[in-house]
Amino acid sequence: MPQWNAQDYAKSSSAQAIWAQELITKLNLSGDEVVLDVGCGDGKVTAEMARSLPKGFVLGIDSSAEMVEFAIAEHIQPAIANLQFACMDARKIDKKSFPGKLFHFPFHIVFSNAVLHWVDDQPAFLRGANRVLGWGGKLVTSSGGKGCAVDVVRVFEALIQQSTWQPYFTNFQFPYFFYSADEYAAWLPESSFQPVRVDLVPKDMIHAGKEGLASWIRTTWMPYIHRVSESRREELIEEFLQEYLNHHPLDSHGNSHVKMVRLEVEAIKI
Repeated sequence: MPQWNAQDYAKSSSAQAIWAQELITKLNLSGDEVVLDVGCGDGKVTAEMARSLPKGFVLGIDSSAEMVEFAIAEHIQPAIANLQFACMDARKIDKKSFPGKLFHFPFHIVFSNAVLHWVDDQPAFLRGANRVLGWGGKLVTSSGGKGCAVDVVRVFEALIQQSTWQPYFTNFQFPYFFYSADEYAAWLPESSFQPVRVDLVPKDMIHAGKEGLASWIRTTWMPYIHRVSESRREELIEEFLQEYLNHHPLDSHGNSHVKMVRLEVEAIKI
């Protein structure tokens, strides 16, 4: 897994936060639900959800200790007493590993946004989600789906074939797991979930100019960037930006655009 810079991610993940809010509205929260946020990252979405659940509780988990430490420092406060964070692998979700005594009862919702395309074993995640949900509990997730960021991938794949960069990428394997709706829908019944909706949803990711795009590349495309020696990472990013913006120039407002595809999943534990 990549080494995250939580502070940088918090600054450059506004699009992910907006998409999370769109997803949360589909939960139709009544205010007393117990929610597990898988891949909570910097914690801002998790904390916002906790504020909307005055009689409920939210546990945010993430495999990155850096992210969890940042989330605790930023969001754990007396004013949000119904919130907790813990370090846990999405492939190994088990209530026996949860902190404290609060989680001896089942969750009502397992929620995840912009995370699962990093997870190499989706069935393991689904089995864990099923273990901690009560009967009739909801699974609601959104992650990169088939065809996500295809223009970004094309530029990187061309760059790493160049003699300048190829030595850094020997035996490099594509690091993301972008699945189709049909692939994912087939896994749900195997983990005792009834699919409600499994859709690929196109999204336009907007960044504030070249620098905004650079910040996103720097903080979320680490499998490419961190293969290169630290002294040359900005050089690789600059070459990426030149090539990408040559084919996908800034709009009239100076913003950059990336065509994304989200795999949105809603299912019920049966």
